[in-house]
Amino acid sequence: MIDLLIDLWGFMKVRKKFWLAPIIIILLLLGALIVFSQGSAVAPFIYTLF
Repeated sequence: MIDLLIDLWGFMKVRKKFWLAPIIIILLLLGALIVFSQGSAVAPFIYTLF
């Protein structure tokens, strides 16, 4: 996983695609939110957002 992040950062640095960083961070945060809230009482409210 760390190697993937290092390669992704290297790609963004070489190609000057720093605008991808916020998109990737938001996607990771949304994925973590869905995974961690799956067994909680918050899950029905999160699924209504999507």
